Amino acid sequence: MIETIHHRICPLCEACCGLEIKVQGGNVTSIKGHAQDVFSAGYICPKGVALKDLHEDPDRLRTPMIKRNGTFVQATWEDAFAEIERRLPPLLAAHGHNASAVVVGNPSAHKIGLLSYFGKLARALGTKNIFSSSTLDQMPKQLASGLMFGHWLSVALPDIARTDLLLVIGANPLASNGSMWTVPDFKGKARAMQARGGKLIVIDPRRTETAAVADAHHFIRPGADVFLLAAMVQTLFADKLVRLGSVAAWVNGVEEVGLAVAAFTPEAVAARCGLDAQTIRTLARDLANTERACVYARIGTCTQEYGTLASWLVDVLNVLTGHLDMPGGAMFAKSAAFASNTTGKSGTGKGVSTGRHFARVSGVPEVFGELPITCMAEEIETTGPGQIRVLFTVATNPVLSSPNGPRLAAALDTLDFMVSMDIYVNETTRHADVILPGLSPLEDFHYDLAFPQLSWRNHARYSPPVLPRTDGTPEEWQTLLKLAAIVRGEGAQTDANALDDAQFAEDSQRLAGANAAALIEATKGLKGPQRLLEVALRTGPYGDLFGVNPDGLTLAKVMASNSAGGLDLGELRPRIPEMLRTPSGKVELAPPSLLSDLIRAAADLASPVPDLVIIGRRDVRTNNSWMHNLPTLAKGPFRCTALVHPEDAERLKLQDGALAHIASGPRSIQAQVQISAEMMPGVVSLPHGWGHNLPGTRLKLAAQRPGVNLNALLDDQLRDPLSGNAVLGGVAITMRAMPRGV
Repeated sequence: MIETIHHRICPLCEACCGLEIKVQGGNVTSIKGHAQDVFSAGYICPKGVALKDLHEDPDRLRTPMIKRNGTFVQATWEDAFAEIERRLPPLLAAHGHNASAVVVGNPSAHKIGLLSYFGKLARALGTKNIFSSSTLDQMPKQLASGLMFGHWLSVALPDIARTDLLLVIGANPLASNGSMWTVPDFKGKARAMQARGGKLIVIDPRRTETAAVADAHHFIRPGADVFLLAAMVQTLFADKLVRLGSVAAWVNGVEEVGLAVAAFTPEAVAARCGLDAQTIRTLARDLANTERACVYARIGTCTQEYGTLASWLVDVLNVLTGHLDMPGGAMFAKSAAFASNTTGKSGTGKGVSTGRHFARVSGVPEVFGELPITCMAEEIETTGPGQIRVLFTVATNPVLSSPNGPRLAAALDTLDFMVSMDIYVNETTRHADVILPGLSPLEDFHYDLAFPQLSWRNHARYSPPVLPRTDGTPEEWQTLLKLAAIVRGEGAQTDANALDDAQFAEDSQRLAGANAAALIEATKGLKGPQRLLEVALRTGPYGDLFGVNPDGLTLAKVMASNSAGGLDLGELRPRIPEMLRTPSGKVELAPPSLLSDLIRAAADLASPVPDLVIIGRRDVRTNNSWMHNLPTLAKGPFRCTALVHPEDAERLKLQDGALAHIASGPRSIQAQVQISAEMMPGVVSLPHGWGHNLPGTRLKLAAQRPGVNLNALLDDQLRDPLSGNAVLGGVAITMRAMPRGV
C-alpha cells in the first residue's frame, strides 16, 4: 500500500501545532511534529499524537443517537432530523423562543464550521439564553480587554521572542502551551529568553511546571492577585516610575488609576497576599526598570471573584511601565482573517457594552452576548415565563466542567427536549433526547478562526482533511443550518447548501452592495466556512482585495502553503492606535465599572483568610474531560489527586495515597491525597474535568479511573460580578482523612 503524508494543525489545545501525519490503507501510521511549520517549528506534545486515538476511539459516535424509552439507539441522519422537527417546533410555539437555550464548549473554538455557523442557530432561536465555557475560564480577560482596547479579542500578548523579563501570574504555559496566548513550545522559548540573559518569574500558589523552570517563584494566596497587582501599580506611582512610552498620546485615565490604587500599599496587602512588602516593591521596580518586559496572567487570575479586576490590572501594569505595544513587551497579533480590530475604520469604534439583557432568575447581566453558565441550572429549574424547556449543547460537558454539576444534571433531566452535537455520550449528553455526532478532526478541513488573533507570531495556515468523511455524514456547519431551518419552521428536508447560498447572497449584498454579484462569482465553487474564509482572507489586512493587491493573500495561496508549513506573516509589530476600537480612539485605562469594583476589593482587603482553600490545575495530558478516554493520554500515573503540602497533611493527619473527605458548605467529595511540597501551605489542588463514574455514559477507558469532580464541590452562585465568570479557585474547604477501606 502507498503511504501518504499529510500536514495538519492540531485542534486539541490553543498551541495549534503543525503535525505531519502518515496514512497507509486508510489508517494513521504515525504522527509527529511538522519541522517546517512556520508557527510551531516541529514542536508537539502528547495530545497531537492522540489524534489517532480520537479518530479510532470505539466510543466516538459515528451515527446519530435517539433516546427511545430511556435508552439510546442508533439512527439515520434523516430520522434524527425528523425527530427534532417533530418535537422542537411545538415547544417553541407553546412557550416562546426564550424557553430555549444554547450552550457551547471550547472544542468549537478549534472547528471553523462550528465557530462560524453556531451563531446562525442562536439567531434562529432568538433566545437570550446563550451560555459557553467562556464564563468558566476567560471572560474576565475578554471583558477587560474590550473595555480597554475596544474589542473582546484585542488581547495584549507577551512578545516572548524579544522580552527580557516575563512575569507570569496564575498561569502555567508550560503545561497549557498558552491560554489566551497561542505559544507552542513555551519551554523552548523561555529557555531562549533565559539564554540571552532574560528572566522568567512565576507567581502561583503551586510550584507549577512553569515555576520549576523559572528564575524565581513566589507563592501567593489564591484570590489575592488583585491586591498584589494593585500594590504593584501603587508602587509605580509612589516611586514615580510611571512611563507610558510610545503609547503616551493614546492613553486616557492615568490619574484616575493612581487615585484608585492609593490605598493598596505593599504593606497593606502583604498579609493578604502572603508576600512581603519588599518583594512586591521589587517586582514592580524590576518591571519598570527593564526595557523589554511584560506581565502575563491567565486562568488562576480569571477564575476568582476579582477576575476582571486582576485581568485589567495586568494590562495597567504593562501600560504604566511603557511596555504596551512595544517589542519585547505586550503586543497585539494581526490576524489574516476574521479579526474585528483589522476591519472597518481603524483607530476608533463602538467599543464594548454589557447588560443588554439580564438573566431571568438572578438578574445578572449578559457579557459578550452570553449569560454566565452557572445560571443555567436555575433557569431550567425556576418556573414561569421564559423557563428553559429546550436545550442545545454543542461540544460541551458542563456537568463536569461547571460548578455544582450534580444540580445541573438533575435540572437537565427535567427538560422537555434536549439536542446535543457531540462525539461522545458523556456526563452531559447522556441527558439528551437526540445526539448528532460531529466529524473526527481528521475528516474535516482546519483553519483557526480565533487563535491567530492570540498568537505569539503572525501566520496563516490551512489543513485539508486527512481522511474522507463517512458516507452520509454532514459537515457540522450543515448540521447547524439544518437545525436553524427546523427552528424557523422551514422543515428538516431543507437543503443546507441551498440555505448557505441564499444566506451568502444576502451577506454579499450587505458587504459589497452593487458589487454583490461579482463577489458571488469570485467565490463560485466554495461552500460554507471555506467561502467565508476566502472572503475574510482576501479582504483582510494581508489580502489581495479581489485583485487590487495581486501579491496579497487568497485562500488558494494559503492552501498551497500547507506542505511548507503555512505562511509566516512576521513577528508582532506595534499596532496602536490603528487597532483600537474604543469610541475615544484611546486606550481606556480607567473604565468606570472597574474603578467602582476596586472599591469592593479595598473593602475586602481586611477580611480573614481561610485556613484551607482549594484550587484547580491542568495537566498537559488531561486539559479537558473528553481527553480522558484516549489511551495515549490516559496512560501513566493517576493524575486526579489532591495535592497537599506536608505541613497541612501532618496537621490534618492525611496519608499519601489515602482518601480524604473534602467539603465546602453542603457539598463534599472524596479524593486521593498526594503529599507535595510544590503546594503553598493552606492550599490544596485538584484537577478539573474528572468524575467519569456517572451512570449512562459511554466512556469505557475514562471510567476505569474515573477520578473525582472538583466542580461538584463548588458553589454555582459564586461569580465575578463584572464578567459573570465562575469562581473555581480560592474556595474555602475543610479536609479530613477517610478511614482505611472506605
